[in-house]
Formats: sequence, structure tokens, C-alpha cells
Amino acid sequence: MGGFKEKIARFMYGRYGMDQLSRLISYVCLILLFITIFFHNNIVYLIALAGLVYTYFRAFSRNISKRHAENEAYLKLHYKVLGKFNNMKLRARDNKTHRIFKCPSCGQKIRVPRGKGKISIKCPKCRIEFIKKS
Repeated sequence: MGGFKEKIARFMYGRYGMDQLSRLISYVCLILLFITIFFHNNIVYLIALAGLVYTYFRAFSRNISKRHAENEAYLKLHYKVLGKFNNMKLRARDNKTHRIFKCPSCGQKIRVPRGKGKISIKCPKCRIEFIKKS
């Protein structure tokens, strides 16, 4: 006789299962359900339940290509937002030690160290020299 895990595995065969988008939706729904404990808002409760139903719909779906495409779209957006956030964080940290100037000729951004006084900057793209205070 097969155990419970084998029965679940046989049931889930050919179904999509959980992915990153499903996990995000389920976490958001759990947070919303936790909020409804304190604020008793029926609309938030219904949104959370609808999200959980959608999560289970995605997990038990046999349309694997459609669920995969939805997850890929989510991941593309996720990494785009994460990349912008990381760039902002790096720029803020770099702002303490360097300055960014734009070339007056071609608009190329040039990074130079702070605190060097007036310096001659040569654009690596168009080779024009200009003087700025770092």
C-alpha cells in the first residue's frame, strides 16, 4: 500500500505546483488574513480568500505552459524592480566618494573621485576635455 506522500505525488503528476508567483500571492494573502484579525474588514478578508483560491488554482492547474508564462512575467518584473533598487542603493553609497559629470559634448556620464579640487576631465567617448571642480 502506498503512503500519503505517494498519493499526493500521483495526484500532482501533470499539474503545475507552486512557483515564485504562487508563493508571493500566498504570503500576501496570509498577511491580509492576519490584518483582518485586528481590523475585521470583510473586503480585505474576501480579497485574501480570493488570492488563496487563485494560488490553489495555479498549483493544481494542468495548463503548465500558461502558468509558466505567468511566472516568467512576474520574475521579469521582479528582477527589473530589484535591479533598479540595487542601482539606487549603489549610487547612494558611491555618492559619498565620487561625483558624476556629463560630458558637455556627447552627454556621456563620467565618474570622478570627490575632493580633488579643479580637475581636467577627458571624456572617454568623444575625447573632449573639460574642467570641473570635484
